[in-house]
Amino acid sequence: GLGDVYKRQEYITMEKLLKHEDEKSIMALLPIAVFIILFVGSGLLTGDFYLMPTTLAFLLALIVALLQNKKYTFEQKLYVAASGAGDVNIITMCIIYLLAGIFSAVVSAAGGVTSTVNFALSFIPVHLAVMGLFLMGCFISISMGTSCGTIAALAPIAVDISQKTGYEMALCIGAVVCGAMFGDNLSMISDTTIAAVRTQGCEMKDKFKANFAIVLPAAIITAAIFYFIGSGSSYHNAANLDYNFIQVVPYLLILIGALAGVNVFALLGGGTIISIFVGLYTGSFASSKILTLTSSGLSAMYEIAIIAILASCISALVRLNGGFAWILNTVQSHVGGVKGAQVGIGSLALMMDIATANNTIAIVLAGPLAKKISETYKISAKRTASLLDIFASVGQGLLPYGAQLLSAAALTKLTPLDILPYLYYPVLMLVCVIIFIFFCKSDN
Repeated sequence: GLGDVYKRQEYITMEKLLKHEDEKSIMALLPIAVFIILFVGSGLLTGDFYLMPTTLAFLLALIVALLQNKKYTFEQKLYVAASGAGDVNIITMCIIYLLAGIFSAVVSAAGGVTSTVNFALSFIPVHLAVMGLFLMGCFISISMGTSCGTIAALAPIAVDISQKTGYEMALCIGAVVCGAMFGDNLSMISDTTIAAVRTQGCEMKDKFKANFAIVLPAAIITAAIFYFIGSGSSYHNAANLDYNFIQVVPYLLILIGALAGVNVFALLGGGTIISIFVGLYTGSFASSKILTLTSSGLSAMYEIAIIAILASCISALVRLNGGFAWILNTVQSHVGGVKGAQVGIGSLALMMDIATANNTIAIVLAGPLAKKISETYKISAKRTASLLDIFASVGQGLLPYGAQLLSAAALTKLTPLDILPYLYYPVLMLVCVIIFIFFCKSDN
């Protein structure tokens, strides 16, 4: 009928609108500014960063985005927002959140967290615990390819280590986030790596080698910082470190599976099933509690999943209204020389990440222009891919409204600003890549 014809025409119109990026407008970035003002500003003014619900701040920013640009009808803008929410990366992220929530709830109830921490602390000196969290985060994230999954898996352990060793919780979770961002940037199965390689047309192994050479010094220095922070502690662990090795098995299998390159969905799903059997075998919980645990794990991740969807809706509207085109034009107009071109490519990825709060989307959006810049200034594809991934990861690792810090805060009852002072790795990563650009010869 006529209704179907109208819907089809509306769909075709939206497809054209989504590809229309000729207009450039800094005002299109207003929703992002509104969110930052509401989220950060309210906390700074009141001293209470829980006063403004994160979801409400995103929702108000989305409303602002929907009210902008009178050229399009409200229905058209709503369609564009929905198209952003339906992006495969966003849906995948939300599913990972939910699976990670279930795994975290079940393995904790099965005694896995406590036994794993006690097992580790029985062999690792207390002064190495924080550095150990960072190294564990590096290992898991580079194997699993997901920073959010790594944070969800290690956050409970960080909390338990904090409670048993006396180290500040923000320090412990900061070490976890640093380790998670190491693998998010380097892993061959990470969305960011795949996006960077595909947009620049280089081999995965070549990008890994080029990327690793840049960030390795940052990782070594970060590990040293966490070591010296730990070695300065006068705390003596007198807690009971009893553990049941069977309860450690789910985490060991997760580590082994991640190293073997098992799909993150299979990894979290299989880990949950094994945790259920361990919990039932050890008597940690009854079979009647399984659904309750599953429900609590899902509930813990509802807010972050909604936030991811709302942020993606806002990003789609910012793009439609010319915000991304303005960013692209601004970066391109300041590019000059090979070193300037590399800084421009990195700045482009960083600005896109600040605008989208999603480093994968940032790389996908910045990729085409970055390729043009690299071809013009004869910068190798592997270096361009590395620059995109590193700069986007720097932004993602430091954004108070990014998924990584929001999920870390939600899992530990901290605020993102509590964790920020301990995020040494993203800052050092930025320092290392800047030094690399200006003092290392470009490999053409």
